[in-house]
This record gives sequence, structure tokens and C-alpha cells, in this order.
Amino acid sequence: MKPIFKPFNASPDFPFSFVYRDTKTKQRELPDHLHDWYEMVYVHGGKGTFFIDRTFYDMNAGSLFLIPGNTIHRAFPDHEDPVTSTALFFNPALVQAQSLGEPFSYLQGFDWSKLNRIYRLLCGPDLAAGFEQGLREIDEELRASKTGMRHAVSLLLQRILLSVNRELGTGGRGQTAQAPAIGPLWMRDTLLFIDTHYADDIGLRELSKRASVSPAHFSRVFKQMTGMNVTGFIAAKRIVKAKEMLLATDRGVAQIAAECGFESLPHFHRLFKRIVGVTPAAYRRRPSLD
Repeated sequence: MKPIFKPFNASPDFPFSFVYRDTKTKQRELPDHLHDWYEMVYVHGGKGTFFIDRTFYDMNAGSLFLIPGNTIHRAFPDHEDPVTSTALFFNPALVQAQSLGEPFSYLQGFDWSKLNRIYRLLCGPDLAAGFEQGLREIDEELRASKTGMRHAVSLLLQRILLSVNRELGTGGRGQTAQAPAIGPLWMRDTLLFIDTHYADDIGLRELSKRASVSPAHFSRVFKQMTGMNVTGFIAAKRIVKAKEMLLATDRGVAQIAAECGFESLPHFHRLFKRIVGVTPAAYRRRPSLD
């Protein structure tokens, strides 16, 4: 299954998207998510598994997931007790704040998640109550659509992010919430191996041999747990790295393609446009917070 780049139809003046208290099922969940915007997912109830980057997490009431842009992720709702969750998507430009003389950013929680590669925060009662209230108020603002609605939503989003940052900054339980051991050990080892060897010439045959399982079994379990086949997952990893390099370096497109493991520049161009929606050159030209 090819990775899917999630598009947003929001106005450029108000880069925000909101899905309130949605109950997910296997049929209604997108195969894969890969997008530039930042995302928060709060679980109201139900059960499921969330695959983010290279780790599997349990989804249950009070779980909050902080997902920076360009992070591969997919939610798998439980068949008998599917997850009910709220998802907020936003462009980082929406929450840019003045320094006001103190070192603070509304994106600190996401920076912490990316640095530590821990994407789940277990909300305590106070944080959970505040989060539920903030989400409810955002939904009410969007439904009423009164004058100043966008400003109100932006302020509510900032309030939510502030509460998350304070929770993490004061020893919140998110700092010590380790991911449970979901799936076979060889699967977790494989994801770590791909994470550091994505640019190498690796595929199903080599990976299944390292895991000491048959290619058929490896392929079946890998797709069941990540939602993607091995080829698609490695390609998505390479595209994520290429996007980072396009914005953070002045290296040529051909050099980036080679360093990310693509065998030819035309192949890189085709895959990049299919996943991202624009060519590598066009992606580099647009603002970094687009």
C-alpha cells in the first residue's frame, strides 16, 4: 500500500483543521498519515493501537498524542471497542508567539516529542479535564461561527498547548510514559533497523532474514502492524528525510535523492510528487511553515 499524504483544505489565513469526538473504525481510518502540519490526538474512550514513527502505543482514555509534522503514523481502532478521539491539525505558523522576554514556544511539547521520540502523554485528571473543556469550546466556536471565531480558536489552541508544555515541564507523566511492548521483538528491532538504514539497499528478503522469519510471515505481520508494506514504509522514510534536507540544506536535488537511497533521480521525482503532491523543487521553494 502506498503511503498517503494527507491534504488540508483549510484557508491559508487560518491553517487549522478539527475532527471532534470521532469514533474510528478500520473502514474509516486513512491507510497512512504523512503531512507537514502538527497534530494532536486526544482519546476520549475506547481502545486501539497507534503506530507513530517506529513505535506502537496503546490508545485509551486520557491518552494524548503529540505528532510533529512529517511523522509517519496510523491509528488502529479496536474491533470491539473502537477509539473515540479528537484530532487537531494546525500549521505551526498559527501559534507563533512573541518572545515577551522569556524562552517559550507553543511547540515545545512537539519539540520534546521529536527529540525523545516519545509521542504519547498520559494526561492526569487536571490536564484531561482542561483538555476536554478546551476541545469542547473549540467545537462550540467552530459551530457558532461568530465574529472573531478564528481568533477565539487560535487562543484556545494556544491555551491547550500551554497546558501541555507546563505538564511536560514540571515532570508530567508523559516524560516517563514508556511505550508498551506491542508485537514481536523482531518487529520492533526491524523498525529500529530501518530507521538507521533507510538509505541502504534493504528489502523484504534481507529484513526477513535478519528477523529469522519467512518472507511471507514477515510481510503479513509488518503490514498488519504498520498498515504499509515494507517497500512503501521504506519509501516514506526516505521521503520524510528528503523533505527535511530540502528545507534545511542547500544540497542539490540529485544529491539529496542519492543520500536518501533512491536509485535514480526520475524515480525520486515520481515518488516525491505522488506522496507529497508537488515536485521536490516546488516543495523547497514554498515557505518552510507552509
